Amino acid sequence: MPIIQVHVIEGRTDEQLSNLMERLTVAAAESLNVKKEQVRVLIQEVPNKYWGVGGRPKI
Repeated sequence: MPIIQVHVIEGRTDEQLSNLMERLTVAAAESLNVKKEQVRVLIQEVPNKYWGVGGRPKI
């Protein structure tokens, strides 16, 4: 059972996250020759102040 973990900066819509889940699921199912029902996608939203870029928070 493939498990895909994704970390994103918070602020995206539910629709965007749902679309991401669907596309990742389809890509994994096709690439690994498994059923979509076997794919798990976990999305964790991270607040800007906890997301560092170049040593600084992305605020």
